[in-house]
Amino acid sequence: MTTFKDHFSAHATLYRDARPLPPVDWFAWLAGQAPDNALAWDAGCGNGQASRGLAAHFERVVATDPSTTQIAQALAHPAIDYRVEPAEHSSLAAGSASLVSVSQALHWFDLEAFHAQVRRVARPGALLAVSAYGNCSVDRAVDAVEWKLYAETLAGDWPPERALVDEGYRGLACPFAPVATPSFAMQAQWNLPQFLAYLRSWSATQRYLRRTGEDPVEAATPALADAWGEEGRVRTVRWPFFTRVSRL
Repeated sequence: MTTFKDHFSAHATLYRDARPLPPVDWFAWLAGQAPDNALAWDAGCGNGQASRGLAAHFERVVATDPSTTQIAQALAHPAIDYRVEPAEHSSLAAGSASLVSVSQALHWFDLEAFHAQVRRVARPGALLAVSAYGNCSVDRAVDAVEWKLYAETLAGDWPPERALVDEGYRGLACPFAPVATPSFAMQAQWNLPQFLAYLRSWSATQRYLRRTGEDPVEAATPALADAWGEEGRVRTVRWPFFTRVSRL
């Protein structure tokens, strides 16, 4: 197996439990646009968060990730076939997929090799659907503390590919015909411990912790607690959710 940029295997359980889920209407819309709902390929599936969303609409989902640890943390589903393999070397048969989906992972791929696989496995009229979410927002007070953590404390610990997410993948080329796509809202209802767990799931947080031996989220927790409000309060956390859909 080829090497890959592995930023999440060391905290795969935290990643599975703490990350928000993509909007459910996103998956429903994709199912309505695909030529049929027989097979979807979820490339770079991680723990399978998006795979389960796809499984609600497709008869079969092949979910692939190069991380054995990530796949081991995925929740079983009768419609999902999890496979440990990179997106650049798919075991899918030629012309078999009606949808190729990439959720929060395209920035890790070798795009030329991945696009070659998309051409090979896609059936005529199939979709390539790419999605990702940017930095979160709660309100002005919480955001100010979170942004200091995100952009100042952890500035040197984000992998360079994170910049591609922050710019909404605008710099990544796609060789396939674009499809007009509606906008989708991504949000979660979280208490403070859930929000803190999400911050700890960041690759930069884990790198900072390994590098310094100190938890940057713990250091920011008093200020976050003050901004969050009363203990146990559930807040709406929002993320900008951007998409790019193409048809083959």
